[in-house]
This record gives sequence, structure tokens and C-alpha cells, in this order.
Amino acid sequence: MSHQLPDVQASQPDVTVGLSQVGVTGVEKLVKIDRNGKRPIVLMAEFEVFVDLPSGRKGIDMSRNMQVIDETLERAVSEPSYRVEEVCGDVAERLLEKHDYTSTAEVRMEADYVTREKTPASDLDTQNTATIIAGAVATEDGTREEIGAQVTGMTVCPCSQGMSEARARETLSSLGVDEETTEAFLDEVPQPGHSQRGHATLTITSDGSPDVDLRDIIDVARDAMSARIYNLAKRPDEDHMTYHAHANAKFVEDCVRSLAESAVEEFDHLPGDAVIHMKQSNDESIHQHNAHAERELTLDALREEVGQ
Repeated sequence: MSHQLPDVQASQPDVTVGLSQVGVTGVEKLVKIDRNGKRPIVLMAEFEVFVDLPSGRKGIDMSRNMQVIDETLERAVSEPSYRVEEVCGDVAERLLEKHDYTSTAEVRMEADYVTREKTPASDLDTQNTATIIAGAVATEDGTREEIGAQVTGMTVCPCSQGMSEARARETLSSLGVDEETTEAFLDEVPQPGHSQRGHATLTITSDGSPDVDLRDIIDVARDAMSARIYNLAKRPDEDHMTYHAHANAKFVEDCVRSLAESAVEEFDHLPGDAVIHMKQSNDESIHQHNAHAERELTLDALREEVGQ
């Protein structure tokens, strides 16, 4: 006995609902950043590209749009550019032009950025790696662009360090060391606290391209934690990092506060409506959970909060 199989068709909803983001992720492109006569920086960048979908359309014609998106990205990355956020802005504006049904186009980009530096104590050549974060949102009212970075560093917990200091005081007292000498010793020799690898993220968004140097963003983010870390570390460098991290113990919230204070100081020339996004995540060493703190607000509001 045979059975005729029914026709299989994709189910289509009766109601069409508009979507704020429809697009593609994981698109990789080589991006060349010119540097005024110097050797250009070449990045392997990963893009995410979205347009909004009004309720009058079922979809964005994904297969056809993939070609449009790829061609738009290819043109943008093949032209001379001095800022990665400008590449994102160019792509977003082109997508807005090519999609007559959409009112918003958004582009996000991430790429590893490698710089050369010296180790802190042994003065050896090494490299530092940061993740560039860039993006843009284009609408009929204009384009807002974002530039920032995520960096890795070291933090030390002030709470566990405080417990170690209390134990040190008790031990020194039992050995007959006077209080003045004890305090002088503890001032010179920071006590142990549990340490962790931290990840600081700082981004700035404004109308057009933010007037900031990516390297300044990276420096602010690296200095917001207890200590910088390095790809190469000889023993003197390890001692340097360990000492300075324990002399500058910070909670995850303190790292975001440091980001806020330094952002106001370093980027005070930016307009007050520029948006500052600050984030710190710590890979906890003695807990099974991680710690996280985050803040996003305009530069004017941030100035008021930090009292500048």
C-alpha cells in the first residue's frame, strides 16, 4: 500500500512583524588602515551587518542581499581609510542607500590589533594585543560611529589583601616588632591577595567619527586595572607586574571608576553628547563565578559624576 507524501512548504506567518535587526554575522575581510606615509596597518576584521525590516516586508531577500553586503564591504575596505570606524560608517551609509525599504543600517567590526612595546623591567622587545571594537549606525538623520578596544590586564582583590595584612600585623606583633616598624614594612611590601586576569573595554560613540586616537583608548583601558601584563615576561618583569598589581589592588567596580576618571581627563575635548561605554570583567581565580561591572552614559553626565 503506497502513501502519497504531502507537499512540504515553508510555513509563513499570517502576521508580518517588523524586525529591528536582520542581517549577517561572521563576515571576514582584510582592512588596510593608511598612516600618512608609514607602512599601513592590515587587519583581519570580522563584520556584522544589519538593516531594520519594516512590517510591510516578509524578509530582506537574504541570498540577494548577501551579494549587496559583500560588494559594499569589499568596496569600503579597498579604499584608503585612516580610521576603522570610518570604514564601518561608509558601509552603513552605502547599505542605507541600497535598501530603499529600510530606515537604519548598522555595522559592527572586531579585529586584533598588535603593537610593539618594551617589557617593564628587562626592557626587551615584545608585543601587545588588543581587540579593536568599531561600529556605525546610519539613519536618515545622519551617522553615529563608535571606536574602542578591549584589553587584558591583571587585578588584585583588596578584600583578600586586607585579610593578609591583618595576619601579617598579628604575626609581626607576636615576633616583637613594634607598630611603627610594622606599618613601615606593610607600606613598602604589599601583602598577597587573590589575583585574576581582567578584561577592560572602553568605547566612544559620537556623531560622525569620534576625534580620538585608538592608542589612547588602549592606554586608558590598560591602566584602569591593577597592572598591565605583557606577552613576554622575564623574572624581573614578573616581579614588576606582581608588585605593582598588589600595590594597586582594585575591585571590578574600581576599574570602571578608573576608566571613567581617565576618560573624562583624556577625552575632554569631545562633545558632551558623546557616549562613553565602560566595562570590566574579571576571570576570578578562587571563585567559580566571574565578576562584572559596566556603565554607559554621555560625556557630560560622566563629567558631572566624576566632578570635573
